[in-house]
Amino acid sequence: MAEREISCCFSGHRPVRLPWGSNENDPRCRALKAQIGAELEKLYQRGFRHFLCGMAIGCDMYFAEQVLLLREKHADVTLEAAIPCDGQAERWNRAQKERYEDLVSRCDTVTRISHSYTPDCMMRRNEYMIDRSSLLLACFAGRSGGTMKTILYAQRCGVETVILEI
Repeated sequence: MAEREISCCFSGHRPVRLPWGSNENDPRCRALKAQIGAELEKLYQRGFRHFLCGMAIGCDMYFAEQVLLLREKHADVTLEAAIPCDGQAERWNRAQKERYEDLVSRCDTVTRISHSYTPDCMMRRNEYMIDRSSLLLACFAGRSGGTMKTILYAQRCGVETVILEI
């Protein structure tokens, strides 16, 4: 387990809450991915080496992919998949499942919070990540939901928060 001081976790919206939806060719989506990548490089320069991701579709996957690109440049970078429950991807379409399985297989650590789905397993996953990090990087569109709850939890815990506005 990486030390909290060098760990960063992530929270962000799923495609339904993004202005471009699932269209990752949209210039705004490409710009967000580049912004995540640039922010990760800055965090690396600050000493962050371990990154935790909840592995949901949308921004979580953008983050995981950018961390993996960072790891190609810096071999000491690690990525932990914090999976809320077994079967997280079972209702996703084939392409989403394949992307998820590829990303999880490339993670250095996989942590499952619950064996089965529970109404609170997503938030328990988010709290797990915050409790092990000294910084939260969030992509946030200003709407209530899981990302907002995660940001508020991080702030209550005194975890530094960097928000990339969508």
